[in-house]
Amino acid sequence: MARKRVTIVSSGHLSTCPRMLKAADALAADGYDVRVVATRHEPWAVDADVDVRARRQWPVNTIDYSRAGAPGTYWRTGLRYRFARAIVSGVGPAAAPMPVVARAFGRVHAELVDAAVAEPTDFIYGGTTGALAAVAEAATQFGVPYALDLEDLHHGEASGAQAAFENALAGRVEQAVLSRAAFLTTSSEAIGLAYEAQYGVAPAVVHNTFPLPPQAPPIAAGSRDLFRAYWFSQTIGPGRGLEDAVAALGHISVPAEIVLRGRPQAGYLDALRALASAGANRVTVTHAPPAAPDRMTDLARGFDVGLALEQAAPLNRRLCQTNKAFTYILAGVPVAMTDTEGQRPLAEDLGCAAVTAAPGDVDGLTRALLAWATDPARLECAKRAAWQAALRRWHWEHPLERGRLQDLVRSALS
Repeated sequence: MARKRVTIVSSGHLSTCPRMLKAADALAADGYDVRVVATRHEPWAVDADVDVRARRQWPVNTIDYSRAGAPGTYWRTGLRYRFARAIVSGVGPAAAPMPVVARAFGRVHAELVDAAVAEPTDFIYGGTTGALAAVAEAATQFGVPYALDLEDLHHGEASGAQAAFENALAGRVEQAVLSRAAFLTTSSEAIGLAYEAQYGVAPAVVHNTFPLPPQAPPIAAGSRDLFRAYWFSQTIGPGRGLEDAVAALGHISVPAEIVLRGRPQAGYLDALRALASAGANRVTVTHAPPAAPDRMTDLARGFDVGLALEQAAPLNRRLCQTNKAFTYILAGVPVAMTDTEGQRPLAEDLGCAAVTAAPGDVDGLTRALLAWATDPARLECAKRAAWQAALRRWHWEHPLERGRLQDLVRSALS
């Protein structure tokens, strides 16, 4: 019997969409003939893409719309995107034709559809903002079922001057495509409940966990000489709680370092360093470059605390559980978290491996960090608890994580 074919679609780089990367690995391991569609548009992510592809056998169709690598595609898709957004802005997302909405929502919507239907498939699964409508359209063309990954609450994700328009645009796409999906996945219980309240759907929660490392992380007692904090994301910038972290570390009475991994916005690191120099305590702000997702757990090892300081706005930030906390505990690093609707259940489960403070509560964050920074034995206990929580429940191989996705796909293809 021929193996079932599954196409996985992402509007991002292969290396910047770990949920789709893990899905491809999981379904290939489950015996499916997997093909991935992804994009290339950020020069800084290209090397990480190469690293990811070198470790895997399944094929990838890459849509290059970078300015340097594919200038024709870059200009064509950019003009189409702006024209579509102008039309939708003029008549409103609710009144605009869905083909125009889809092109206003995803810059390479048409290219994603073409790549997805370039080879026969039995099932399409996709995630990331710009891929949602493309997955549905490609599956409709083929007459096959599809499923969508809602890692974020897309209609509550935007911020800034265009937030109302962006969220309305996302809502129109969600309304058009969610109800027809064979299943939906999401990354936190809080986001799942928000989708249920808005559309009456019930996404299955597949958390942002990662594979267990081949070896347990080294666990060492804390040091009174230097307290080391770690944070990572694709982009280093405001609105992520980093100012609060630097301010709190400046008041813990122990020399501190905060290592930030990612691509910094212009001038932002200088602003953080200025804030650090104004604190009561000496805080060193260190920048580390972006890295491939397969390396993130190893790179988190050896720190005293990982920071997961999601904010109260936009709404998606309040409801999400990002990949940070799950990465830290796999590295044997306890977590300082904001007490948001999305993160609270995980913090409660982690017990002594987590400390919490309300978003924006610098004094509360200072007290939380001080408890570990000044008590090496307590910090060592928190590190061991973090690793044990990862072993017990919070890893990708757990039946409620990878196994849940595999079960959903089997059911959809049965």
